[in-house]
Amino acid sequence: MFHKSSQGKYWIFASEDDVEQKRYKANQNFRNKMLEGGKPGVSESKLLERHEEEVLIRHYEKRMVDFCNAFKPVMPKSVVGTAIMYFRRFYLNNSIMEYHPRIIMLTCAYLSCKVDEFNVSSTQFVGNLLQETPAGQERVLEQILEFELLLIQQLNFHLVVHNPYRPMEGLLIDLKTRYPTLENPESLRKSADDFLTQAAMTDAGLLFAPSQIALTAILNSASRAGLSMESYLNECLGLKDDKETLSKMYDSMRRMKTLLKKYELPKPEEVNASKKKLERIHAEFSSSSNKRKRGCEGDGHVAKEPRLTEDEEWTDEDLI
Repeated sequence: MFHKSSQGKYWIFASEDDVEQKRYKANQNFRNKMLEGGKPGVSESKLLERHEEEVLIRHYEKRMVDFCNAFKPVMPKSVVGTAIMYFRRFYLNNSIMEYHPRIIMLTCAYLSCKVDEFNVSSTQFVGNLLQETPAGQERVLEQILEFELLLIQQLNFHLVVHNPYRPMEGLLIDLKTRYPTLENPESLRKSADDFLTQAAMTDAGLLFAPSQIALTAILNSASRAGLSMESYLNECLGLKDDKETLSKMYDSMRRMKTLLKKYELPKPEEVNASKKKLERIHAEFSSSSNKRKRGCEGDGHVAKEPRLTEDEEWTDEDLI
């Protein structure tokens, strides 16, 4: 089912380099557009480099996860995982200099609630912006609704995300029913859940099938507990005589673990420096040509520009 899905066909990439190349291209495309556009004051030094964008992508992704984890009512893990994947997919082909991650992350979370059928009203959703006034919440909701179609378009209308949580539950059930050697499969759950939480913050979901991520989480948990799962792989999963598949699987697991080990949240001083540049870009160089309208052109109902400007800005502190 997964391999025939839009995710399996279009959103799984061969290597980390392929993913990075797409992000680098998105950064360069926007930089070139701004430099060639002839706007006064635009220079290379005022625009974000690719590594500076990565600092802010990681920062805002973490803020989005914090918002989702503090959400009332409790947001299911699958909804959070879908929001993260939307966010990562969006910024494969777009620069944060063009679309501010502060509003994109909330739009991702809002859309994931709808797609995964986590039934909260729009008012309930923005009500979780606890530091915002009711008027401020209404303004944010307006921006979310303005960006929703853009997000859907940039995701190529591929909205169903296969997360590793269900495959992990399937593996635990399989261990309980077909692998009596392991006395208490539930003992693996906590560490495996932690692994999936960490993996969601990396590019694992753009590189590996959900079942691969789930199996790696289980095997990593068993390894940490000093348990051997080799007989489970050989006998229950039928890999004893399939050395090629087994070798590829172990290679994928090593790559996945390396991703998790390499992942670090940016330092506060890096975030602050990059954020200042980003806010300046959106304040000084935002383009009026990208305004999006709602309703009839002549009825006076013109949407705000799809970038945050100073008079409508809200801060990270409004999130939780």
